[in-house]
Amino acid sequence: MTRAAYLERLATRTSAVGSVLCLGLDPDPAALPPPFTKDLDGVEAFARLLLSAALPHAAAVKPNLAFFEVFGASGMAALERLRSVIPADVPVIADAKRGDIGSTSARHAAALFDALGADAVTVSPYLGEEAIAPLLDRPDRFAYVLCRTSNPGAHEIQDLEVAADASLGAPAEPLWARVARRAAAWGGGGIGAANASGTVGLVVGATAPAELAAVRNIAPGLAFLVPGVGAQGGDIGRVLDAGPARAEPAAGRPGGGLLVNVSRGIAGAATTEKPGGPSDAGERLAKAAADWAGRLPVLS
Repeated sequence: MTRAAYLERLATRTSAVGSVLCLGLDPDPAALPPPFTKDLDGVEAFARLLLSAALPHAAAVKPNLAFFEVFGASGMAALERLRSVIPADVPVIADAKRGDIGSTSARHAAALFDALGADAVTVSPYLGEEAIAPLLDRPDRFAYVLCRTSNPGAHEIQDLEVAADASLGAPAEPLWARVARRAAAWGGGGIGAANASGTVGLVVGATAPAELAAVRNIAPGLAFLVPGVGAQGGDIGRVLDAGPARAEPAAGRPGGGLLVNVSRGIAGAATTEKPGGPSDAGERLAKAAADWAGRLPVLS
Protein backbone atom coordinates (compact mmCIF):
# COMPACT_ATOMS: atom_id res chain seq x y z
CA MET A 1 0.00 0.00 0.00
CA THR A 2 1.40 3.38 -1.06
CA ARG A 3 1.66 5.96 1.71
CA ALA A 4 0.36 9.46 1.24
CA ALA A 5 2.87 12.23 0.59
CA TYR A 6 4.63 13.59 3.66
CA LEU A 7 3.01 17.02 3.43
CA GLU A 8 -0.45 15.43 3.32
CA ARG A 9 0.26 13.29 6.36
CA LEU A 10 1.70 16.25 8.22
CA ALA A 11 -1.38 18.33 7.42
CA THR A 12 -3.68 15.58 8.67
CA ARG A 13 -1.83 15.35 11.98
CA THR A 14 -1.59 19.14 12.31
CA SER A 15 -5.33 19.42 11.85
CA ALA A 16 -5.98 16.63 14.36
CA VAL A 17 -4.02 18.32 17.18
CA GLY A 18 -4.81 21.90 16.16
CA SER A 19 -1.19 22.98 16.51
CA VAL A 20 2.08 23.27 14.59
CA LEU A 21 4.10 22.12 17.63
CA CYS A 22 6.99 19.77 16.90
CA LEU A 23 8.22 17.91 19.98
CA GLY A 24 12.01 17.88 20.13
CA LEU A 25 13.42 14.70 21.61
CA ASP A 26 16.98 15.28 22.82
CA PRO A 27 17.27 13.99 26.39
CA ASP A 28 20.51 15.04 28.05
CA PRO A 29 21.54 12.69 30.88
CA ALA A 30 22.88 15.63 32.90
CA ALA A 31 19.45 17.31 32.83
CA LEU A 32 17.32 14.32 33.80
CA PRO A 33 15.23 14.78 36.95
CA PRO A 34 15.14 12.25 39.80
CA PRO A 35 14.55 9.34 39.84
CA PHE A 36 15.90 8.90 36.29
CA THR A 37 19.46 7.59 36.20
CA LYS A 38 21.99 9.61 34.22
CA ASP A 39 22.73 6.85 31.73
CA LEU A 40 21.08 5.26 28.70
CA ASP A 41 18.43 3.54 30.82
CA GLY A 42 17.47 6.89 32.31
CA VAL A 43 17.48 8.58 28.90
CA GLU A 44 15.17 5.98 27.41
CA ALA A 45 12.82 5.95 30.41
CA PHE A 46 12.55 9.75 30.42
CA ALA A 47 12.02 9.86 26.66
CA ARG A 48 9.18 7.35 27.01
CA LEU A 49 7.56 9.50 29.70
CA LEU A 50 7.99 12.61 27.56
CA LEU A 51 6.43 10.94 24.53
CA SER A 52 3.52 9.59 26.56
CA ALA A 53 2.81 13.01 28.05
CA ALA A 54 3.38 15.26 25.05
CA LEU A 55 2.35 13.26 21.98
CA PRO A 56 -1.37 14.13 22.27
CA HIS A 57 -0.42 17.77 21.64
CA ALA A 58 2.31 17.40 19.00
CA ALA A 59 2.00 17.56 15.22
CA ALA A 60 5.38 15.81 14.84
CA VAL A 61 8.35 14.48 16.81
CA LYS A 62 12.00 15.34 16.09
CA PRO A 63 14.56 13.09 17.80
CA ASN A 64 18.10 14.46 17.67
CA LEU A 65 20.20 11.44 16.75
CA ALA A 66 23.33 12.70 18.54
CA PHE A 67 21.71 12.19 21.93
CA PHE A 68 21.35 8.49 21.13
CA GLU A 69 24.43 7.93 18.96
CA VAL A 70 26.62 8.93 21.90
CA PHE A 71 25.72 5.57 23.51
CA GLY A 72 26.80 3.60 20.44
CA ALA A 73 24.78 0.66 19.17
CA SER A 74 22.81 0.46 22.42
CA GLY A 75 21.74 4.07 22.02
CA MET A 76 20.50 3.52 18.48
CA ALA A 77 18.64 0.42 19.64
CA ALA A 78 16.95 2.57 22.29
CA LEU A 79 15.98 5.11 19.63
CA GLU A 80 14.49 2.32 17.51
CA ARG A 81 12.43 1.18 20.49
CA LEU A 82 11.22 4.74 21.06
CA ARG A 83 10.36 5.05 17.39
CA SER A 84 8.22 1.93 17.66
CA VAL A 85 5.95 3.50 20.30
CA ILE A 86 5.24 6.63 18.24
CA PRO A 87 1.92 6.15 16.41
CA ALA A 88 2.05 5.84 12.63
CA ASP A 89 0.03 9.02 12.15
CA VAL A 90 2.67 11.16 13.91
CA PRO A 91 5.45 12.26 11.51
CA VAL A 92 8.95 11.57 12.83
CA ILE A 93 11.81 13.83 11.74
CA ALA A 94 15.30 12.43 12.20
CA ASP A 95 17.45 15.42 13.14
CA ALA A 96 20.58 13.97 11.60
CA LYS A 97 21.89 16.85 9.44
CA ARG A 98 23.09 14.48 6.75
CA GLY A 99 24.52 15.43 3.35
CA ASP A 100 27.25 13.62 1.42
CA ILE A 101 28.03 12.26 -2.04
CA GLY A 102 25.22 10.37 -3.74
CA SER A 103 26.28 6.84 -2.85
CA THR A 104 26.60 7.78 0.82
CA SER A 105 23.29 9.64 0.78
CA ALA A 106 21.65 6.50 -0.59
CA ARG A 107 22.87 4.68 2.52
CA HIS A 108 21.63 7.56 4.69
CA ALA A 109 18.20 7.19 3.09
CA ALA A 110 18.16 3.45 3.73
CA ALA A 111 19.33 3.87 7.33
CA LEU A 112 16.97 6.69 8.30
CA PHE A 113 13.89 6.04 6.18
CA ASP A 114 13.93 2.24 6.05
CA ALA A 115 15.77 0.97 9.13
CA LEU A 116 14.75 3.69 11.59
CA GLY A 117 11.40 4.45 9.97
CA ALA A 118 11.81 8.22 9.88
CA ASP A 119 9.38 10.22 7.78
CA ALA A 120 11.75 13.15 7.27
CA VAL A 121 15.37 14.11 7.84
CA THR A 122 17.39 17.29 8.24
CA VAL A 123 20.13 17.71 5.62
CA SER A 124 23.03 20.02 4.79
CA PRO A 125 22.96 21.73 1.37
CA TYR A 126 26.74 22.11 1.17
CA LEU A 127 27.25 19.40 -1.48
CA GLY A 128 24.31 20.48 -3.64
CA GLU A 129 21.16 18.78 -4.91
CA GLU A 130 22.92 15.95 -6.75
CA ALA A 131 24.50 14.73 -3.54
CA ILE A 132 21.32 14.65 -1.44
CA ALA A 133 19.00 13.48 -4.25
CA PRO A 134 18.49 10.03 -2.63
CA LEU A 135 16.94 11.84 0.35
CA LEU A 136 14.63 13.86 -1.91
CA ASP A 137 13.31 11.35 -4.42
CA ARG A 138 10.81 9.44 -2.28
CA PRO A 139 7.35 11.03 -2.58
CA ASP A 140 6.29 9.78 0.88
CA ARG A 141 9.41 11.11 2.67
CA PHE A 142 10.87 14.56 3.16
CA ALA A 143 14.11 16.50 3.63
CA TYR A 144 14.46 19.75 5.57
CA VAL A 145 17.46 21.66 4.20
CA LEU A 146 19.49 23.76 6.65
CA CYS A 147 19.02 27.35 5.50
CA ARG A 148 19.32 30.01 8.24
CA THR A 149 19.89 28.21 11.52
CA SER A 150 19.10 29.44 15.05
CA ASN A 151 22.52 29.13 16.69
CA PRO A 152 24.50 32.26 17.67
CA GLY A 153 27.36 31.49 15.25
CA ALA A 154 25.14 31.00 12.20
CA HIS A 155 26.22 34.30 10.65
CA GLU A 156 29.86 33.21 10.22
CA ILE A 157 29.12 31.21 7.09
CA GLN A 158 25.44 31.75 6.33
CA ASP A 159 25.72 35.55 6.03
CA LEU A 160 28.57 35.43 3.51
CA GLU A 161 27.57 37.20 0.31
CA VAL A 162 27.50 35.20 -2.91
CA ALA A 163 27.68 36.70 -6.38
CA ALA A 164 24.67 37.44 -8.55
CA ASP A 165 23.57 34.55 -10.80
CA ALA A 166 21.79 35.53 -14.01
CA SER A 167 20.66 31.96 -14.70
CA LEU A 168 18.70 32.02 -11.43
CA GLY A 169 17.66 35.63 -11.71
CA ALA A 170 19.38 36.02 -8.35
CA PRO A 171 21.06 39.19 -7.09
CA ALA A 172 24.15 39.22 -4.95
CA GLU A 173 22.79 37.94 -1.64
CA PRO A 174 23.67 36.13 1.60
CA LEU A 175 24.37 32.43 1.35
CA TRP A 176 21.20 31.58 3.30
CA ALA A 177 19.12 33.36 0.67
CA ARG A 178 20.84 31.46 -2.15
CA VAL A 179 20.22 28.16 -0.35
CA ALA A 180 16.52 29.00 -0.13
CA ARG A 181 16.45 29.96 -3.82
CA ARG A 182 18.18 26.75 -4.87
CA ALA A 183 16.12 24.50 -2.60
CA ALA A 184 12.91 25.85 -4.12
CA ALA A 185 14.00 24.24 -7.39
CA TRP A 186 15.18 20.91 -5.97
CA GLY A 187 13.38 17.60 -6.04
CA GLY A 188 11.42 18.21 -9.24
CA GLY A 189 10.72 21.92 -9.31
CA GLY A 190 11.91 24.38 -11.93
CA ILE A 191 14.36 27.21 -11.29
CA GLY A 192 12.59 29.90 -9.33
CA ALA A 193 9.48 27.76 -8.85
CA ALA A 194 8.19 25.89 -5.84
CA ASN A 195 9.40 22.34 -5.38
CA ALA A 196 6.99 20.36 -7.53
CA SER A 197 7.19 17.01 -5.78
CA GLY A 198 6.81 18.37 -2.26
CA THR A 199 9.78 16.54 -0.76
CA VAL A 200 11.91 19.57 0.21
CA GLY A 201 11.55 22.08 3.03
CA LEU A 202 13.82 24.45 4.94
CA VAL A 203 15.15 24.80 8.47
CA VAL A 204 14.89 28.48 9.41
CA GLY A 205 15.51 29.69 12.96
CA ALA A 206 13.07 31.81 14.94
CA THR A 207 16.04 33.73 16.33
CA ALA A 208 16.48 35.44 12.94
CA PRO A 209 12.97 36.78 12.25
CA ALA A 210 13.98 39.20 9.48
CA GLU A 211 15.78 36.42 7.63
CA LEU A 212 12.83 34.08 8.18
CA ALA A 213 10.49 36.58 6.52
CA ALA A 214 12.95 37.07 3.66
CA VAL A 215 13.27 33.31 3.13
CA ARG A 216 9.49 33.02 3.00
CA ASN A 217 9.43 35.62 0.21
CA ILE A 218 12.14 33.75 -1.72
CA ALA A 219 10.56 30.31 -1.26
CA PRO A 220 6.81 30.88 -0.78
CA GLY A 221 5.89 27.24 -1.30
CA LEU A 222 8.34 25.39 0.92
CA ALA A 223 7.50 23.91 4.32
CA PHE A 224 9.47 25.34 7.23
CA LEU A 225 10.87 23.60 10.30
CA VAL A 226 11.54 26.38 12.81
CA PRO A 227 13.71 25.85 15.92
CA GLY A 228 14.57 28.52 18.46
CA VAL A 229 11.28 29.66 20.05
CA GLY A 230 11.78 27.97 23.43
CA ALA A 231 15.00 28.30 25.39
CA GLN A 232 16.56 30.39 22.59
CA GLY A 233 13.83 33.03 22.84
CA GLY A 234 12.58 33.40 19.26
CA ASP A 235 9.49 35.54 18.53
CA ILE A 236 6.44 33.26 18.19
CA GLY A 237 4.24 35.92 16.60
CA ARG A 238 6.68 36.58 13.78
CA VAL A 239 7.11 32.85 13.20
CA LEU A 240 3.36 32.31 12.92
CA ASP A 241 3.11 35.26 10.57
CA ALA A 242 5.88 34.29 8.14
CA GLY A 243 6.12 30.54 8.72
CA PRO A 244 3.13 29.06 6.83
CA ALA A 245 3.65 28.56 3.10
CA ARG A 246 1.85 30.89 0.70
CA ALA A 247 2.10 28.81 -2.46
CA GLU A 248 2.20 25.20 -3.62
CA PRO A 249 3.22 22.61 -2.66
CA ALA A 250 2.91 23.30 1.10
CA ALA A 251 0.15 25.93 1.08
CA GLY A 252 -3.54 25.13 1.12
CA ARG A 253 -3.24 22.60 3.94
CA PRO A 254 -3.75 22.99 7.70
CA GLY A 255 -0.62 24.63 9.08
CA GLY A 256 0.80 25.50 5.68
CA GLY A 257 3.65 23.04 6.18
CA LEU A 258 4.92 24.87 9.27
CA LEU A 259 6.43 23.03 12.23
CA VAL A 260 7.83 24.88 15.25
CA ASN A 261 10.19 22.80 17.35
CA VAL A 262 10.24 22.97 21.16
CA SER A 263 12.64 20.74 23.10
CA ARG A 264 13.92 22.09 26.42
CA GLY A 265 10.83 24.28 26.81
CA ILE A 266 8.80 21.11 27.34
CA ALA A 267 11.32 18.61 28.74
CA GLY A 268 12.51 21.13 31.33
CA ALA A 269 9.05 21.19 32.93
CA ALA A 270 9.81 17.81 34.50
CA THR A 271 12.33 19.43 36.83
CA THR A 272 10.31 22.56 37.66
CA GLU A 273 7.46 22.22 40.14
CA LYS A 274 5.46 25.46 40.31
CA PRO A 275 3.21 26.46 43.22
CA GLY A 276 -0.28 25.17 42.54
CA GLY A 277 0.91 23.16 39.56
CA PRO A 278 1.05 19.38 39.06
CA SER A 279 3.35 17.50 41.41
CA ASP A 280 3.80 14.56 39.03
CA ALA A 281 6.56 14.93 36.42
CA GLY A 282 4.43 13.36 33.69
CA GLU A 283 1.60 15.75 34.41
CA ARG A 284 3.99 18.70 34.29
CA LEU A 285 5.29 17.54 30.92
CA ALA A 286 1.76 17.15 29.59
CA LYS A 287 0.82 20.62 30.79
CA ALA A 288 3.91 22.17 29.23
CA ALA A 289 3.19 20.46 25.92
CA ALA A 290 -0.45 21.58 26.02
CA ASP A 291 0.63 25.14 26.81
CA TRP A 292 3.07 25.23 23.92
CA ALA A 293 0.51 23.70 21.56
CA GLY A 294 -1.87 26.49 22.56
CA ARG A 295 0.78 29.10 21.79
CA LEU A 296 1.39 27.53 18.38
CA PRO A 297 -2.11 27.15 16.92
CA VAL A 298 -3.03 26.34 13.35
CA LEU A 299 -3.99 29.72 11.91
CA SER A 300 -6.54 29.96 9.10
